Amino acid sequence: MAKSAAKVQIIPLGGLGEIGKNMTAFRYEDDIIVIDAGLMFPEDDMLGIDLVIPDFTYLLNNKDKVRAIFLTHGHEDHIGALPYVLKELEVPVYGTALTLGILEGRLNENGVKSNNLWMIEPGEKVTCGCFTMEFIRVNHSIPDAVAIAVHTPIGTIVHTGDFKIDQTPVDGQVTQFSKLAELGDKGVLCLLADSTNAERTGYTPSEKVVGQTFDDEFRYAKGRIIVATFSSNVHRIQQVLDAAAKYKRKVAVIGRSMVNVVGIAQELGYLKAPAGTLIDIDEANDYRPEQIVICTTGSQGEPMSALTRMAMSDHRKVDIGPGDTVIISATPIPGNEKLVSRTIDHLYQLGAEVIYEKSDGIHVSGHGSQEEIKLMHNLVRPKFFMPVHGEYRHLVKHAKLAKDLGLPAENIVIASNGAVVELTKDSIAVAGKVPSGKVLVDGLGVGDVGNIVLRDRKQLSQDGIMIVVITLDRQDCKVVSGPDIVSRGFVYVREAEDLLEEAKEKVEEALDECRSEGVSDWSAIKGVVRDSLGRFLYERTRRRPMILPIIMEV
Repeated sequence: MAKSAAKVQIIPLGGLGEIGKNMTAFRYEDDIIVIDAGLMFPEDDMLGIDLVIPDFTYLLNNKDKVRAIFLTHGHEDHIGALPYVLKELEVPVYGTALTLGILEGRLNENGVKSNNLWMIEPGEKVTCGCFTMEFIRVNHSIPDAVAIAVHTPIGTIVHTGDFKIDQTPVDGQVTQFSKLAELGDKGVLCLLADSTNAERTGYTPSEKVVGQTFDDEFRYAKGRIIVATFSSNVHRIQQVLDAAAKYKRKVAVIGRSMVNVVGIAQELGYLKAPAGTLIDIDEANDYRPEQIVICTTGSQGEPMSALTRMAMSDHRKVDIGPGDTVIISATPIPGNEKLVSRTIDHLYQLGAEVIYEKSDGIHVSGHGSQEEIKLMHNLVRPKFFMPVHGEYRHLVKHAKLAKDLGLPAENIVIASNGAVVELTKDSIAVAGKVPSGKVLVDGLGVGDVGNIVLRDRKQLSQDGIMIVVITLDRQDCKVVSGPDIVSRGFVYVREAEDLLEEAKEKVEEALDECRSEGVSDWSAIKGVVRDSLGRFLYERTRRRPMILPIIMEV
């Protein structure tokens, strides 16, 4: 490749125009490296779907060129797709200690080998093909988060990962401003930066604000305290432990992911429980209510989570009642508002005091607001810029901030998933497209549920199904038995016998019509039955159930 034409391709496979499934590939000639491989939780219309992961067909088509995967931190939207990716791609994965600790648990749960994980530390460099990766500590709502400087043959690209500027982090590990400024002094060709809070003015409060709120609530609570938060928010859990120890309370942890992360974080030294503070949930009944704190999952109202089951009086070990204080230390992810509201209502009905308003100071974001984003830009001072990690409006807002800071419009690219962004020393532009999209995970099936199956599920959920069973004579297509009709989710059979009898008559009329016109092809007969019955049912009920004719022959 001629020097003047040298280019790096930046290929986002997820995380643009959406919150979640962050995944970005970088390619120079025959070397590809990947930063993050996350998942997204299903939207309301994805009935029965467990998870959504990026379409990584591009990587499979170029598997001989993929050198490694690098992780910015341990949240599911950055590591959750790896159990599926690593089944197809045998490549090394690099991440910080806590990130790899959480990932190893996920891989083991999915029966995927975890013998190619490589631990790195902030300040370290790793050379992979023509790329040299440099790791820079940043603050986020999970410890051990890093930005990554990708040193390429044509210049340096900085990928911030998720970040905020916290001047008083819980663990005392502040962002490595000097390293970011040093990179800026040497010259950064392109910046890829987190856009999640690009709409929010000002600064994101420090995580220590939540610790002060916990202190206040623990001081005045008369009975048992239940704190629900994200299992990965180790700093938040640390502050629960500290407040509990201060007010002589014991802490029990419940919820599978919470128990797993607390165990890993303790083992690696990221979570320090004062001696005697942590107890098993089975020991909680040995203490008075005012001596107990329960730390649980379920801050998003997930139907099977521990907090939701407590709210529904369906938890095996914890019953909520008057005197309990429930602190929901999180804000609802877009789409979860109804679930969270329902959980709060049920908790109030059980007599608990619920603290959930953001104004109460019980949650702060892990993402930087506009002033922190500006600081990141001013430290790095990139020649080109590409906003990442956010819905489309977030990317647009972030691009506007970059323009306000003096970056020319032609040096900024707002890309979409699958775009091939070509970066040279003098230009940045979208130059192509690779396969991208959403791969739906349902149980053990990965990608076997598509739009047609989802459409069928939606129809079944809205209007139900009607199955018509007919036995025909092979020779003259006469009805030997039936039609028999089975209905599910359409009408209550005992109260709709007349309707179903009329439906049978319509089927018989359709069969007579087929015989008179000499139609003998089974699929054609099914089509006539389906159309005739569908018209009748819509006229009578204004519903469109799925109609499934089954023809047997003798």
